[in-house]
Amino acid sequence: MKRLLPTFAILFACAAIAWAAPPAPLTTLHAIHTLTNAEAGQEPPVAFEATVTYVRPDGTSLFAQDGFDGILVRTNARFKLAPGNRVLIKGKAQSGFRPLVIAENIALLGHGALPKPLPASFDELNRSEHDCERVTVRAVARSKDVKLNSGRSVTQIHLNIDGGSIDAWVVGDDPNPHQDMIDNEIEVTGIASGKLDGKMHHIGIKLDVLSFADIKIIKRSASSPWTLPVTPMDKILDTDHVTSLTPRIRVQGTITFYQPGSALVLQNGNNSLWIMTNSEIPMRIGNQADVTGFATLHDNYLAITSGEIHQSSVYTPIVPQPMTWRELPNSKHIFDLVSVEGLVVMEVRKKSQDEYFLVSDGQVFSAIYYHPYVYGSPTPTMNQIPLGSTVRVSGICFPLQNHITYNHDLPADILMRSPEDIAIIAKPSLLSIRNLIILAGLLLIIVIIIGIRGWTLERKVRRQTAASAALERRRRRILEDINGSRPLAEILEEITELVSFQLKGAPCWCEITDGARLGKCPPRLAALRIVQEKIPARSGPPLGVLSAAFNSLSKPAATESEALSMAAGLATLAIETRRLYSDLIHRSEFDRLTDIHNRFSLEKHLDDRIDKARREATIFGLIYIDLDNFKQVNDSYGHQVGDQYLQQVALRLKRQLRPHDKLARLGGDEFAALVPMVRSRAEVEEIAQRLERCFDEPFALEGLALTGSASVGIALYPQDGATRDDLLNVADAAMYVAKNAKRQINNRMPPSQHS
Repeated sequence: MKRLLPTFAILFACAAIAWAAPPAPLTTLHAIHTLTNAEAGQEPPVAFEATVTYVRPDGTSLFAQDGFDGILVRTNARFKLAPGNRVLIKGKAQSGFRPLVIAENIALLGHGALPKPLPASFDELNRSEHDCERVTVRAVARSKDVKLNSGRSVTQIHLNIDGGSIDAWVVGDDPNPHQDMIDNEIEVTGIASGKLDGKMHHIGIKLDVLSFADIKIIKRSASSPWTLPVTPMDKILDTDHVTSLTPRIRVQGTITFYQPGSALVLQNGNNSLWIMTNSEIPMRIGNQADVTGFATLHDNYLAITSGEIHQSSVYTPIVPQPMTWRELPNSKHIFDLVSVEGLVVMEVRKKSQDEYFLVSDGQVFSAIYYHPYVYGSPTPTMNQIPLGSTVRVSGICFPLQNHITYNHDLPADILMRSPEDIAIIAKPSLLSIRNLIILAGLLLIIVIIIGIRGWTLERKVRRQTAASAALERRRRRILEDINGSRPLAEILEEITELVSFQLKGAPCWCEITDGARLGKCPPRLAALRIVQEKIPARSGPPLGVLSAAFNSLSKPAATESEALSMAAGLATLAIETRRLYSDLIHRSEFDRLTDIHNRFSLEKHLDDRIDKARREATIFGLIYIDLDNFKQVNDSYGHQVGDQYLQQVALRLKRQLRPHDKLARLGGDEFAALVPMVRSRAEVEEIAQRLERCFDEPFALEGLALTGSASVGIALYPQDGATRDDLLNVADAAMYVAKNAKRQINNRMPPSQHS
């Protein structure tokens, strides 16, 4: 036994050394591919050889492939590598959409040929079967847009392939920019990857293409888009179809508005057309242009989508059409280039836009200028216009609502093309206290010269001046309060006091439509003479009525209607400004389609609930809801039915929640519910089951009976996370576990039993 003791000691020491040694690195891409995301999240070491197939423009990531296995490699330092380089990559694995590698060192071993690309179908790419691999696809090019990425030119080509659509991205300038590939059948070779959102959801397919040499035209279309016959703008909807076979059309006109990457407006005579385009190529306002694209109805107005623009050098600028505010809302002027005069009452500076609030004919409207987005550049300086100035604004007449019908008045704003589209035509009034004092001094000198008569006249002028100055001070204070945070009721009461001041103490009051009565209203009106002035609205019925009471024996005077008219204008400005502010607050916190909370609002309430739960040592739940097969609803029945489906889903979900619960739409087909005041996980699970069961009954949409379902996941504070992001991630992950389990059950069931 004593002889065996040294042997046991040696074996024990060897075991201890082996236990303490770090794990051996994974030496092949295939071994890394076999990792699950959970295993990759433990960051095992890797050291493998592979061939570089693509280096992204920012230089912080690349794709590498060995045999039929490809992977995404991220780097903390920039390595000078090129496609075809054979490299030794050392680092660690990491979890992601698929396991990826964080490279700590990349050694160049040599240079060779790129891996042979594999033919790939849409279904294979959509299932990520060729993720990070070099593939070849055959497709039809539908559009080609030039963008900027990390300071380099990037061409995005939208491809239609059997089964769906994908995007191909090519870095660098097109060597043949005038050789149009649109509508041609092409063969594209690139690195397959997925488009991901912030939660690593797969939302599309992308091909990173090395150069235009990897794009080959297989079959040309019968004709070029630029040789199509010109379609009159008011006839473009004649070509619309209910399938995806809508033919491409071509229109001509003069460019009157351009927002890079978003929209362009063409005008030809009395016709104007909204063009939706992703192009960011510089355009000159006033140049003639050809546009080819697909006719559509967007928010009930004629438009062209997927617009491709061919700008000519012919410069024929269109003169803005002068009009009054009362002509501006007429629907026949939508998207026309117009000019309107108004008085500047407020200016608002935002990160993305400058907005001027103008008054014309007693009505309020806005003139908006969107800043051009340049990555890394500071926001340009706002064109400051002194308040009270009369200005002429030029730009595109843009509707504030989407219910556009023939000859129907709608609230409308002006979209300016540049800061020069707002010009001062009259500066603010010179009436001020300083000027009045100078005038009073001159009058005093005149009084001394001409004697008693002048002295009498000077006293009269002083009384009038004091009254005018007091009136001006009150009016200015009201305008300042409108631009501030003072309650609306107090401002309206101040306006009624201003009328009483002008009318020498006559009682004045204001009655808001479906609202309160404010001011001083005499108890017995039958014995008095009442003068009224309606408070006009920007659109629609009046906002209320201003009234003043006088002795029944007194005679009407012009000052009565003047004072009430001026006060009605101030009341309109106050009410409309407060409603505009309330509407902006509502839009920032509620989803426009479903009218439930949006992601921003949910995150704010979630942070508040975490703070309260931490102070009071309570718990609460978060439920994540994701609609199943929502894309099929849009693809089969169109986006209008899809929007109605989302609205009915939001209504059903809300009915399952308690009054203090918060329902939010996170985006697309994703919802979340914040459920405070719960006592256990079982109570949260019971609410989640109610939400899931509310899809049992079919949805009735435009004569259709659609069946739907949803997958849900829950998280409980503080058991599943102590921060907002932790709770969202846990609930999201639980939802995906439920969705995958449901998908596996459906796969095992006969097709006739699938939900």
